[in-house]
Amino acid sequence: MKIGIVSKLFLLTTSLCMLILVTIFIGQTIFFKQYYANQKVNDIAERIQSFKEEYLKAGEDVPTIHKLEQNFYEENTTWILTLDSVGNIKYANDFSVEIQLDSSQNNNFSNRVMNIPLYSFTGLEDLQRLKFNFEQGKGIIVDGVKKDNFVIPAILTVENIALENRLLSEKLYGKKDTAPTFQGTSPLYLTGVIKKLHLPEGSNIYANRVVIERIKQFQVDLLSNGNRKSNVETMDYEENNINYKIFISPVKDMYGETIYIFAMTSLQPVDEAVQMLGDYYIYLIILVLLLIVLASFFYSKMIAKPLLQINDTTNKIANLDFSETIPIKTKDEIGTLSCNINTLSKTLHSYINQLQQDIEKEKQLENTRKEFISGVSHELKTPLSIMKSCISILEDGVANNKKDYYFKAMANEVDKMNILIVDMLELAKFESGTYKMEMDNFYIDQVIEYICEQLDIDIKNKQLHVHKQLSSIMVVANQHRIEQVLTNFITNAIRYTTENNKIMISTIEENERIKVCVENQGAHIAQEHLAKIWDRFYRGDTSRQRSQGGTGLGLAISKNILELHGVQYGVSNTENGVLFYFYLNKKL
Repeated sequence: MKIGIVSKLFLLTTSLCMLILVTIFIGQTIFFKQYYANQKVNDIAERIQSFKEEYLKAGEDVPTIHKLEQNFYEENTTWILTLDSVGNIKYANDFSVEIQLDSSQNNNFSNRVMNIPLYSFTGLEDLQRLKFNFEQGKGIIVDGVKKDNFVIPAILTVENIALENRLLSEKLYGKKDTAPTFQGTSPLYLTGVIKKLHLPEGSNIYANRVVIERIKQFQVDLLSNGNRKSNVETMDYEENNINYKIFISPVKDMYGETIYIFAMTSLQPVDEAVQMLGDYYIYLIILVLLLIVLASFFYSKMIAKPLLQINDTTNKIANLDFSETIPIKTKDEIGTLSCNINTLSKTLHSYINQLQQDIEKEKQLENTRKEFISGVSHELKTPLSIMKSCISILEDGVANNKKDYYFKAMANEVDKMNILIVDMLELAKFESGTYKMEMDNFYIDQVIEYICEQLDIDIKNKQLHVHKQLSSIMVVANQHRIEQVLTNFITNAIRYTTENNKIMISTIEENERIKVCVENQGAHIAQEHLAKIWDRFYRGDTSRQRSQGGTGLGLAISKNILELHGVQYGVSNTENGVLFYFYLNKKL
């Protein structure tokens, strides 16, 4: 019975691969992984004990405690924090809101000023919105629970805006037919006014939402189940295919209160894993290379002849000569391989033709890049010339009495170049083809009102009248990027509207989408320029020159943002001015 080549290759390659796989599996998956995890856990557990001792020595010295936490992270690549008896992060006043409680309330907190931590409700990406929403003097409602002398807020309400600690509120309120409670707690409802908002500066623990979410979950578990064990507890956690180890260690502080040392570390530091595997893989690679050489030498004698003919034909295919095909003389695996190569040759021939078309498109893209570079060079030429002239005047000492004027002129040109470069990088990011637009749900009227309030000074300086016809409709889009588009449209409207004229901003419902319009009174855009106005650096209309301000990239950036949303947009002349518009999908 004839044994096919697949059978011959199968026996040896299967045995070889199984040997390699078993070796790798035993050495890496079972032994090394377990060894690494246990070693990491034991080391961190010991260092947590050392941290406890240093922490107790520090007492209430907050800078020293923060330094200990920072050193622990740098030495162990592990976040570590101290939590109070109810699971709040201690010394978190740098990210909190300070409120003055109403004196009319009948509770133990009347006429008191209280700090409410904000890390449980939002992240560092919303700092600007927090400044806007949590202004001093606004009324605030705190809804949560009280345990001992601690307040654990679940919901903060300021005017019509509510921030929620979802883990706590779901556990606290449950479903409509049930109302679970925590051990030793009582419901809490406080009202007051915002006295001061404290926001962190720079990068810190609040930016790591994985750690913050685990702390919030620990707080819920602590309130539900009471005090923890006296020794170090370890827990496993996985997110985004990354395994973490969580350490929780209770300790008595200088006042006899039970506090918790919370630490969290990743079990996948690549550098450590590669370093520990380095020596191990040397022996494995030597063994694999030896087996491959022996196997290749043995089989080359058996299958070389038919493969030589295949090699000659594939060499011609590699040189883009598709005229020759391999004759199929057998029905075994070599014959099947020959048939597949012939099919591959035909497929490659068709793909080469398609590739040539793609090359033509690439040439067009290269021309676009050259135009982009030319436009950038042109835009940078003017401010550089101005700065050079100012430097020459200052060097010659011609206008010593106007030094401040020329320095200010150069600073203005530097600012313009900085804005231009930022816009260029933003545009390049959108045009790269790799940017993914993440969608949010938000009310479009609130965003428009917010932007108008930010631009109020510019509007008042030109004595413009803004007429708004807005509907309170929730849309599906990337809120930050839509704010960027609206800011660009409204800024352009302010720039090109003459004094004492009108700007109309409206939203129009159309079935499952909404049309957002920004119309200004002023000079029309020539019809031949309407299609090109979205191009970078395009200023075909003499009324829209560089002296009016802007980098010439705003509309190009807005175009890319709207196209990444997959929505319709455009510009048209109206009876009294120019209308910019775009559509967004409504939240159904």
